[in-house]
Amino acid sequence: MNTNLPDTPEEARAEAEELKRLLSYHSHRYYVLDAPEISDAEFDRLMQRLIVLEAAYPALVSPDSPTQRVGAAPAEGFARVAHHAPMLSLANAFSDDDLRAFDTRVKNGLGTQQVEYVVELKIDGLAVNLLYENGRLIRGATRGDGQYGEDVTANIRTIRSVPLSLLGHGVDIPPLMEVRGEVYLPRREFDRLNELRSAAGEPIFANPRNAAAGSLRQLNPQVTAERALDIFVYGIGWREGLPAVTHAETIKYLCKLGFKTNPHYRLCATIDEVIEYCASWSEKRVDLPYDIDGLVIKVNSLAGQETLGATAKDPRWAIAYKFPAEQATTIVEDIIIRVGRTGVLTPTAVLRPVRVSGSTVSRATLHNQDYIREKDIRIGDTVIIHKAGEVIPEVVAVIPSRRSGAERIFTMPSVCPDCGGEVVRQSGEAAHKCMNPGCPALLREGLIHFVSRDAMNIEGLGPAVLQSLLEAGLIKDAADLYYLKEEDIAGLERMGTKSAANLVSAIAASKEAGLSRLLFALGIRFVGAKAASLIAKHYGDIEALRTATVEELMTIEEIGPKIAESVVGFFREPNTWRLIEKLKKAGVKTTEEKPAADAPQPFAGKTFVLTGSLSGMTRSEAEAAIARLGGKASSSVSKKTDYLIAGAEAGSKLAKAQELGITILDEAAFMAMLDRQ
Repeated sequence: MNTNLPDTPEEARAEAEELKRLLSYHSHRYYVLDAPEISDAEFDRLMQRLIVLEAAYPALVSPDSPTQRVGAAPAEGFARVAHHAPMLSLANAFSDDDLRAFDTRVKNGLGTQQVEYVVELKIDGLAVNLLYENGRLIRGATRGDGQYGEDVTANIRTIRSVPLSLLGHGVDIPPLMEVRGEVYLPRREFDRLNELRSAAGEPIFANPRNAAAGSLRQLNPQVTAERALDIFVYGIGWREGLPAVTHAETIKYLCKLGFKTNPHYRLCATIDEVIEYCASWSEKRVDLPYDIDGLVIKVNSLAGQETLGATAKDPRWAIAYKFPAEQATTIVEDIIIRVGRTGVLTPTAVLRPVRVSGSTVSRATLHNQDYIREKDIRIGDTVIIHKAGEVIPEVVAVIPSRRSGAERIFTMPSVCPDCGGEVVRQSGEAAHKCMNPGCPALLREGLIHFVSRDAMNIEGLGPAVLQSLLEAGLIKDAADLYYLKEEDIAGLERMGTKSAANLVSAIAASKEAGLSRLLFALGIRFVGAKAASLIAKHYGDIEALRTATVEELMTIEEIGPKIAESVVGFFREPNTWRLIEKLKKAGVKTTEEKPAADAPQPFAGKTFVLTGSLSGMTRSEAEAAIARLGGKASSSVSKKTDYLIAGAEAGSKLAKAQELGITILDEAAFMAMLDRQ
């Protein structure tokens, strides 16, 4: 490598500008066009030379320099920034009839029977907004609530296919423009990332979309840079001047500026062509190196788009066609038993790994013996699986015609696989249960639940670390966690001084979780996060539950006899109070502030239903937020439902809500509603 420095600052600047030009050009060839012209070694040589020049002449460092993609210091948090033009969500279509209805609305709105559409793949990632000023990237932001997003510029810069400065091959570069795109994680990188996390004892990502969202929202850009995020840009949100009159021309214009656009788009003259193209991708999508969850149909004419306008939530000139729940065929290689925190034995199918709805599935719950018998599921069977509600893997049916005769009928064990204790199926119940109260599985699974996000939310305390603590004899119940010292934890496998300090700090922080989370964490049968919150707010102090009666508990709205009897029985156990006294002595908060009588209840009388997964909060946290503001969270859609909150991979509840004309909120709209309260 040439380490000789130029004789003058002017010569250094000229050389640096040429290096920046070359590196930008070759990055575009490699990461966007997939057509490199030089070797990796030659690219590295150019980069190292620029690093040398910028180190010697710091004034040469500019925000769009290729050296600035990685290396920013970790942020303390993400600033909230406004988009120049709103980033609206899209209405959904689930059938050909939905697409034809959209076509009718468009034609009526434009007063014509001839409408061209552009159909694009709907990349399953995270929407972002890229702001360029005089051709230079000055900000990258998440979609947020559509009006405001989070400033993730440092992380956006680590994505190699995002141009830091625009190329402008034969086209004018506007002085200011917002470019919309979808950041995603390729399947190969998703698999690699999960392998690393699994080996480190960390929880794996559910699907590439969640992994992409988590990666882009890392406070440390170095972490983001280690994950090979990519992007497809799909449009311009706001600009000062645009040399295009159609959406198809806009895509070509973005390509000339150096952006990576998805090549699989089609210009369709009729809605029949649109429907045919959508159908063709239902099968082909599995061959893509990234996930899609549908297609987006847009009116091609930009003037037509402007005429049609938008509602408060979505544009009238575009719609998202969502694929039906994907199914796959695989083999049941084994059926294993997991003992839960209440002693219930749950059979789980070990599947030959198969990709379904954006993630690799290798396990599926079989619920209980009756479920297995009803579907006649045998070890070795070929089965059809899908994701119930696009989230939970489920065996739909067995294919008996593919049986060879070597399949084995499964029966529930008579002794617990964890402790060897007696297993009993109690009268009137479908579940088999280990009757040994000292079963190690009960303690292990109970601890996993205790530290989980919806319970005490102790970050860094995953199943692998808990197992190590149990094997080392450092904990015998949940309260023991609060007496751990850094030196205890630092001696465990894969743990060091820093990790131990972080974990002790996280455990200490959880002491302030409050009674609601503590009640849920204690694992009282039938008491979910919502019931725990209702009980905590009613009583305010765990001591009040010592003398609580079934009748008293049933005066709380939504608390029925089954929950009430379970709570009373739990708090009458001597072991319960030994544990609680130990928790209190450690400083764990066992109270909850009762809501003031005059506290605002803006959701009073409103019923919400959640479907799909939320990226910013868990379902339990969303339900708690609704309850805090006086609303009610229901599990089923009916005419009495006021709002449906549709997260990622929303299921059949969304279609039913649309049929009933119920107001539908995406996650951003729901978060914005909460922020306004």
